[in-house]
Amino acid sequence: MYLATTGRRPDAPPRPAGVGRRVPGTVVALGAVSLVTDVSSEMVTAVLPLYLVLGLGLSPLQFGFLDGLFNGATALVRLLGGRLADRGGGRHRTVAGAGYLLSALSRLGLLLAGGAAGGIAAALAADRLGKGVRTAPRDALITLSAPPEALGRAFGVHRAMDTTGALLGPLVAFVVLWATADAYDAVFVVSFATGLLGVLVLLLFVPAGAAPIRTAPIRTAPARPVPARTPMPVAAAPKPARPKHRPLRDPVFRRVTAAAALLGAATVGDSFLYLLLQRGLDLSPMLFPLLPLGAAACYLLLAVPAGRLADRTGRRTPFLLGHGALLAAYLTLLAPLGRATAVVVLVLLGVFYAATDGVLMALAGPVLPAEGRAGGLAVLQTGQALARLVGAAGFGVAWTWWGPRPALLAAALALAAALAAAWRILPGRNTP
Repeated sequence: MYLATTGRRPDAPPRPAGVGRRVPGTVVALGAVSLVTDVSSEMVTAVLPLYLVLGLGLSPLQFGFLDGLFNGATALVRLLGGRLADRGGGRHRTVAGAGYLLSALSRLGLLLAGGAAGGIAAALAADRLGKGVRTAPRDALITLSAPPEALGRAFGVHRAMDTTGALLGPLVAFVVLWATADAYDAVFVVSFATGLLGVLVLLLFVPAGAAPIRTAPIRTAPARPVPARTPMPVAAAPKPARPKHRPLRDPVFRRVTAAAALLGAATVGDSFLYLLLQRGLDLSPMLFPLLPLGAAACYLLLAVPAGRLADRTGRRTPFLLGHGALLAAYLTLLAPLGRATAVVVLVLLGVFYAATDGVLMALAGPVLPAEGRAGGLAVLQTGQALARLVGAAGFGVAWTWWGPRPALLAAALALAAALAAAWRILPGRNTP
């Protein structure tokens, strides 16, 4: 197994004194890009279920397939983005920038689609194409810019800034809908302009490339004088072929990927949870975009502490506990809904993201060699995205056939079984 820049396992590397106390500037700059971009994307995400189900009259089954497309149908593009970023060093920013730009342009697609389901699906696919292209290069830049023993904190800071955008996005959507008398087109226009601003921040403040962090300087012995000799002609050595990195050959990385995919298949998607809350509380459509704020606020508060905890105690346990929080959210939704239970669901959803999103990348990143980091993370993200596509579509089918409560109960049972299996699959503290 290859551990980047250290000889220690990736789960809970000890933290040397004075190392990683400051978050690198590249991580902060990428966090700023994600903040602005998330304002743009969450404006659309906040109103999308309302727009599709209540505005256009889509059934839960149709929405389930579109939601799966919105969250994972472009998985193969993640592999392409990771491979392009790993080729010819320094392409991480370029590939990520192309993904951010495509996502921004997808907002115009939603504007031009009107009520056509095909046009809406194409616009959502373009947005996910952009996210699929940019995510692995961006996360690889983070792992290459911060020391391995502080990756949990680095990802925590990035995800906290990212979540700040997720917190502001629904607020902006709410203000735009209030000011324009529920004009969804205005939301798409403002989202497009904000997305372009994120691309500009990336180009101005994120370096074009990042060199892998070294935890200790490489020392070489002083050169000794050598008697002059007559040079002998030698044939030029052939240039070694560039090694092809196949991350799934690594048993530890393979187990991390399998556990993430298994758990991803048992998640139903945030949009379904918000729809269940809206129906259970009989919320006004105008207030619907405010539901994600509770989860985003909790995520924002816990992202950095969760990252620090993962660096100190091991990243496996917080990752599993985060999915336990998601299971608790499903079970809470099965109880009679009121304002208090709705708050509990949103808090548990925020805990889930704080303990799993960046922690998973911090767990997997050090396993991968620096020159294949983006491609390996893309493989992990692809498996998780495809699994979540299956989970969202399956929940939509179950809701249509059985109704919301039996479907949610089935999802809770599936997540409990996936947690038990992941606890056995995921590498533990005694991983060699």
